Amino acid sequence: MSTTLTGTPTARTARPRMLRGLTWLVLRQHRTTLLCVLALTVLGSLWIVYQRAQLADALAAAGWPGKTVPQPVVGDSYSRLTSWLSLLPGILAVFFGAPLIAADQEQGTAQLVTTQSVTRRRWLVAKLGWCLLITLVACSLLSAVFSWWWRPHRSVLPDIWMDTSVFDTTGPVLPALALFLTAAGFTIGILVRRVLASMVATFVFCVAAQTAWAMLRVHLAAPRTLTYPLDAEYPARLDDAYEVDRWVGTADGRLHGWGSCAEATEKATNACIEKLGIVNNVYEFLEYDQMAAMQWTGAGILLAGTAVLTAFALWWASRRPL
Repeated sequence: MSTTLTGTPTARTARPRMLRGLTWLVLRQHRTTLLCVLALTVLGSLWIVYQRAQLADALAAAGWPGKTVPQPVVGDSYSRLTSWLSLLPGILAVFFGAPLIAADQEQGTAQLVTTQSVTRRRWLVAKLGWCLLITLVACSLLSAVFSWWWRPHRSVLPDIWMDTSVFDTTGPVLPALALFLTAAGFTIGILVRRVLASMVATFVFCVAAQTAWAMLRVHLAAPRTLTYPLDAEYPARLDDAYEVDRWVGTADGRLHGWGSCAEATEKATNACIEKLGIVNNVYEFLEYDQMAAMQWTGAGILLAGTAVLTAFALWWASRRPL
């Protein structure tokens, strides 16, 4: 009697298809980094959930929203959280993106891999693809959880919607900014070819890029203008607005700088106002209802930059020795 062995898959051959071959090799190589990013994401999300519960309890005890609650009602933990979320894209770029290829170039792993049956382009696509995917998933989750906390409670939190601590950490901006800076990190690593030098260069780039981004943010939407009488009360509509510029104006629409009549005495100020014919305050601002469109516009710009950097990194590394 003969026994026929059927092809029962073992644990090794039953591995999910997308985690076989080169993909599995890349994940095994970077498993420590992957676990660190996963831990940061899970712990950060749990921290946000806990802080939201703490805030909800404090507001309920104060009678909010039926009663007005003075700001701020959160402690230093909120500032630490928003600071950490603001720094996260740069941290991923420096410690994840920059060494991604540079470490293989410096240690000679890149030359070893590219002499095997796997093509250089396929290896690069696998490395860069998983790096960007992990960054996208981690930052999207953290952004979603923080948005879930911030949006319903924004009126009692200390930061306004245009602050870096809010605008860059909610909605699509956090993952888009993280992807852009991470792409810049591995592009710099491919060019520099040394881990420490590429990490330093990436850090400098992140500081410069985030400074430029802060200057660009205000230009992501067309500002609105509100004119109201000079002696009128400050309009409630502007309480949640971000000021772009402010003037004083005449009845025929001529504008003067807001401090044009900032004289030493009240009498001199009134005389200046009368002489110039100033009758209105003119306020140029951005409103909260523009935030979503501004975030998606900014995210689109950052994602386009990510695509350009990734394409350049692939082109450069495919045509030069690693």
